[in-house]
Amino acid sequence: QVQLVESGGGLVQAGGSLRLSCVASGRTIIYYRMGWFRQAPGKERELAAAITNGGSTAYDDSVKGRFTISRDNAKNMVTLQMNSLKPEDTAVYYCGASRNGLTYDYWGQGTQVTVSS
Repeated sequence: QVQLVESGGGLVQAGGSLRLSCVASGRTIIYYRMGWFRQAPGKERELAAAITNGGSTAYDDSVKGRFTISRDNAKNMVTLQMNSLKPEDTAVYYCGASRNGLTYDYWGQGTQVTVSS
């Protein structure tokens, strides 16, 4: 079992920055693909950014160039640096862990990000 705990969410003005952290416990995440998902009110959960166990990254077009995902396997941690935030980035952000690289097996409880205009 992997337990994931997110932190770093909050209220920020448009154009501002936030850094989200996801700390894992119970098992090392070194073999897991890690992803940051977000779910806005009334919308489905969507993948914002992901990083493989080898460090390759992928981003949704809506966040490309503004968000950066990184991982520190020694600290069992994944971060999401979010810059140039927009009101449409407002959502609950979830950290997920995938063993097979396709389906996500473990989820955190989520952290709220609110961007005011």
